[in-house]
Amino acid sequence: MRKDFERAYLTAHGDVAVITLNHPEVMNAAAPKMIRGLTAALDHAERADSGFRAIVLTGEGRGFCSGANLSEVSEEHASPTGVGSALETAYHPFLRRLRDLSMPLVTAVNGPAAGIGMSIALMGDMVLAARSAYFLQAFARIGLVPDGGSTWLLPRMIGLARAKELSMLAEKLPAEQALAWGLINRVYDDAALMGEAMALAKRLAAGPTKAYAAMRRQFWASPDNTYEAQLDLERQLQQQSGRTADFMEGVSAFLQKRPAKFTGK
Repeated sequence: MRKDFERAYLTAHGDVAVITLNHPEVMNAAAPKMIRGLTAALDHAERADSGFRAIVLTGEGRGFCSGANLSEVSEEHASPTGVGSALETAYHPFLRRLRDLSMPLVTAVNGPAAGIGMSIALMGDMVLAARSAYFLQAFARIGLVPDGGSTWLLPRMIGLARAKELSMLAEKLPAEQALAWGLINRVYDDAALMGEAMALAKRLAAGPTKAYAAMRRQFWASPDNTYEAQLDLERQLQQQSGRTADFMEGVSAFLQKRPAKFTGK
């Protein structure tokens, strides 16, 4: 089943929703129109009756996302502050939405992930890349500063020195090097990428998705929390997790020495 949105579409694969950026003519450069379409696709995937328990995000054609579509950004935000305005009204709400998803997110980076596209790719709980893919902080090439949360993400993921290097030199970071730096999780041959992404998403979808959602909250909160605040958050979320049907099933399965059958409840 395929459902089309504005420059994006969703295909159902059992309990996994594959959301695809769909403007291959510009290597899926993300204009506000696409961001609206992607947000609508997320709305659909997270409906209570959707049956989805994991999401794969990828790009149509040869690229994941080549950055912001600056020509369309300027059309929708026709002012000297157009780019900044688009961040506030379109891109930032979308990135926050990815951060706050109620289910695991796998990003399958099938080609270039540049600018805001790199930020979107790195929002995955698991980031998988094709061997031919690369990551690029392209902003300095056109006299802009990094955005899309990259100046928060990159120093925490790969350290300040490498974050500055990527941003100031604006050089391509090949997938294999990104893996070696710890920026992404796995690299696969191009033809194998989507199959591996689907297998991983299926595995996550079969897991305790309420616990996964709580884990996402823990890890997003961790960089800005004190140790004591993080201990308190862990206590709160563990109490919530301990009241789920999945916890009861997990304990029963452990005692009965059988695989657990989680339902996300």
